[in-house]
Amino acid sequence: MKLQSVNAFLLMFAGTVVIGLFYLGVTSPSIRHIEQRFCLNITKKSSENVLLQSPQGLKYNQPSVLGPDGKVGPLAPWLAPIVSEGSFDPTLIDAIYKQQNITVATTIFALGKYTVFLKDFLESAEQHFFVGFRVHYYVFTDHPEQVPDVNLGEEHELTVMTVNSSSRWQDMSLGRMKRLEMLIESGLVNDADYLFSLDVDTKFYGRWGAETLGDLIGVIHAWYYYTPREQFPYERRPESQAFIPYSEGDYYYGGAVLGGSVKCVYQLAKTCREQLDIDAAKSIEAAWQEESHLNKYFLYNKPSKLLSPEYSWDDKKSKPDQIKIIRYSHIPKNYADVRPNK
Repeated sequence: MKLQSVNAFLLMFAGTVVIGLFYLGVTSPSIRHIEQRFCLNITKKSSENVLLQSPQGLKYNQPSVLGPDGKVGPLAPWLAPIVSEGSFDPTLIDAIYKQQNITVATTIFALGKYTVFLKDFLESAEQHFFVGFRVHYYVFTDHPEQVPDVNLGEEHELTVMTVNSSSRWQDMSLGRMKRLEMLIESGLVNDADYLFSLDVDTKFYGRWGAETLGDLIGVIHAWYYYTPREQFPYERRPESQAFIPYSEGDYYYGGAVLGGSVKCVYQLAKTCREQLDIDAAKSIEAAWQEESHLNKYFLYNKPSKLLSPEYSWDDKKSKPDQIKIIRYSHIPKNYADVRPNK
């Protein structure tokens, strides 16, 4: 073996250790093999702690969704990509993930009269949502007999999860985190690689594929992507576990979409469920139920990837020029017709 030079360095930054090896003029296959194995071990170790945690009370300027050119920016200030039309190659990104033989689990909550939205949701999902990938839908409902018989694509399956009815739509929202937590604990962690939880009163209009995969995924709310954080509908009461001060906040995240690796979604759901339980014990209900707790979690546990509002639009809202495509959107409805209470 001819080895001209080997340099190693060790850097320590605020408790983080970064190890780098530089091999210059290495001609031995054995050295290259050792280098590869070393990198794989580091990757495996670092994947055990993937949360990008931010300290509470940190002061910094509010990030903007739109760049100086008026288009959706490519990155959040913690260098997480903001996925939007034109920021990815669909052929390339799908090909990369298809090699990994992944399974994408997707939960939908259709309680009470919300079962009326299931047919459009599932049929449009089959046209646009992870086409060509292995997908497992989990439909939570108190009316299993009303789940429509939809023709599913190859390697797509659907499981109906029967749950108790609720007399308040707020309770339907509040119970989602607990049900996600229980589903993962029941074995999903071994059956799926990624998990999305999506609102049922929606419809897919465009492609939704591997570009949305990552450790922890949040979607920027369609109604607040250009709003100053002081005007975000965060929970503002300090006595709530979902409390966020007026001086803090990155984006307002929509509760219609949350996702990521099963392991990271489990940590999110468990933490939010614990905070919801603390509030409930004090007879506190956050301003927007689990969405308020989701925003609190994302403020201090930064998403590794953000989806632009094109991944969670609202049909009542006209499409501005900076939003190039609508992929998934809430459909118009009369809430008095579908909610059990005001």
